[in-house]
Amino acid sequence: MPKDRSQPDACPGALQVHQAADGALARVRLPGGVLTPPQLQTLADAARTLGNGQLELTSRGNIQLRAVKDPNAFAEQIASAGLLPSATHERVRNILASPLSGRIGGVADIRGLVTQLDSAVQSDHALADLPGRTLFTLDDGRGDISGLHGDFGLHAHSETEHSLVLAGHRTSHRVHEDDAISLLLDAAHAFLAVRDKHWRLAEVPDGVARTIDHLGLGAEFAGAIDLSPDAGPAIGWLEQRDGTVALGGGLQFGLLDARLAEFLAAIERPVVVTPWRSVLIFDLDEGAAEQVVRVLAPMGLIFDENSPWLDVTACTGSPGCEKSLADVRSDAITAVEQEKLPIEGRQHWAGCDRSCGRPRGDVADVIATENGYRVNPTVR
Repeated sequence: MPKDRSQPDACPGALQVHQAADGALARVRLPGGVLTPPQLQTLADAARTLGNGQLELTSRGNIQLRAVKDPNAFAEQIASAGLLPSATHERVRNILASPLSGRIGGVADIRGLVTQLDSAVQSDHALADLPGRTLFTLDDGRGDISGLHGDFGLHAHSETEHSLVLAGHRTSHRVHEDDAISLLLDAAHAFLAVRDKHWRLAEVPDGVARTIDHLGLGAEFAGAIDLSPDAGPAIGWLEQRDGTVALGGGLQFGLLDARLAEFLAAIERPVVVTPWRSVLIFDLDEGAAEQVVRVLAPMGLIFDENSPWLDVTACTGSPGCEKSLADVRSDAITAVEQEKLPIEGRQHWAGCDRSCGRPRGDVADVIATENGYRVNPTVR
């Protein structure tokens, strides 16, 4: 029977936007979460002149803008900054990587693999057919990324050896870094061969086993990889192995105001957006780091690892989403400020049962209903 892919892939990008209740939503892929200062400045300009004045950080280390008035002008603006290198592949450049790799901890420095993988994906015409929800993961061995359950990934065991990860399952197959990118591309091609109408490898019946067979590896796989207990946003003052300083900053609901983004760009240091909707500023000397904290903390960048805002996430809610039953962000702000959160620990506030934007891990759900909020403490 012919494969049924009649349902369109509505995953938004920079060219294919999503029409939300508050206007067009555009999403910019950032492989490895990496942003140069000029690119961040460009996004800040776009948010201020074309969007609602904010950059939304996503759980895949990407950035999206809401209420985009002119999607074509937005695409042109980010393309000029090198943020749209491929019109055909722009929605499939989903690459999560250990944000601290090469600077703090980890078994291997996987930053070069991010660049190689991004270039290789864009150069492979067939991979433009991957669903926009496809996710590649590169874990430097610390266990912060493999447990986020991408479709195809690598998990470092040494500086040069990695195991293949499929749908969040570690396989017994190990590969040298010189052959690692070609293996990931082969796995992506195998998924295209077996996916039928499914959007993610985990959705394909026996998808991992079928992919392994298609690759001819004869590898075995165990259960799903759990996140490391230390996985999460690195917040505050962080000492890099070269003696310089990195700063980890959290953001309320992962929202980066355009003005704050401009200040971040003005520091002229590398910035990485993490899958925990935080930012990392690298390669600072101590004096510069102290100045950054003094200036940016009052502007909303959270350097306190004990801040309650690091435990509270939320979907867009009303009025941005027509399916939402409440203005969940306003309600969550009130609960935090009045110290009346409905449950302790990590929690995700959602305007409906879809619970969009919910992070992985031990997170309670605070879900809007027609009669207030329902708290579901179940761990998923």
